[in-house]
Amino acid sequence: MPKIKDVQRKPKHCTTIGGQALIEGVMMKGPKDIAIAVRKPDNQIELKKEAIKTPSTKYKFLKWPFVRGVVGLIEAMVIGVESLMYSAQFYEEEEATEPGKIDKFFDKVFKDKAENVAMYISVFISMLIAIVVFMLGPTFITNLIKRNIESPIILNSIEGLIRILMFLAYVVAISKMKDIQRVFEYHGAEHKTIHCYEHEEELTVENVKKYPILHPRCGTSFLFMVMIISILVFAFFGWPNPLKRFLIRIAMLPVIAGISYEINRIIGRSNSKLAYWLSYPGLLIQKIATTREPDGPQIEVAIEALKGVLVDDKEADRW
Repeated sequence: MPKIKDVQRKPKHCTTIGGQALIEGVMMKGPKDIAIAVRKPDNQIELKKEAIKTPSTKYKFLKWPFVRGVVGLIEAMVIGVESLMYSAQFYEEEEATEPGKIDKFFDKVFKDKAENVAMYISVFISMLIAIVVFMLGPTFITNLIKRNIESPIILNSIEGLIRILMFLAYVVAISKMKDIQRVFEYHGAEHKTIHCYEHEEELTVENVKKYPILHPRCGTSFLFMVMIISILVFAFFGWPNPLKRFLIRIAMLPVIAGISYEINRIIGRSNSKLAYWLSYPGLLIQKIATTREPDGPQIEVAIEALKGVLVDDKEADRW
């Protein structure tokens, strides 16, 4: 089970820098730039760096409390899919095939923008599947087994428990896949590297190895927080008919994401035992499924990605 020492909750510098594990690579997002480091088939590390150009960098109101959580979640999904597609390119080249009918259609209709359009469609489909499976699925199952249960609070609690169990089953199932295990090792490398940076040690493989693979500000913890907050929010609306429940759950998603983000920010900057216990469920999911111990070459990739987003003024990335 995760222990306080496994998380190193007293860093000298809590950072907003975060990342994502990719196919044989790591993406890091800093205050100004995004860097993607990928270990290519020839064993060389390819580093791609570009300035952040998202709506939240242009419009200040998108950084307001409760708004920034929703915007950040959407932007993270777009950046994440784009980074994943980039890392996959290095390994698709070895198994290159003729473009399919869909690829040809996108190239013909959207021309130079075909890849971007495909990416946004992928994000939309991913969100749609997540909503159907993890938001609407549990409410449908609960409706089937409710029988004589009349308390809306109990019904919403059962629905929330089903949602959590479905999520746990999903992440544990995919963690058994060999290719996904490699991605989760890079996830561990990302966390260990950020820990090293937050403790203001030189970013070397040996220094990074000392740190834990778990991190309290991981996106996994955020997703778990979303599921917990959803139970509390949905309880205010009782247990109406299926159509109303469907509309309420869709309409309240931005509210839940906004609240969850602000709570995660508070927990993330605290070194108290209370903050540790509040982040414990997310840490537990990381430990049993979404992170694994990386090797030296994987850590090297994470270090390159992190170095790509560092700025001279460390206050710019303070949590």
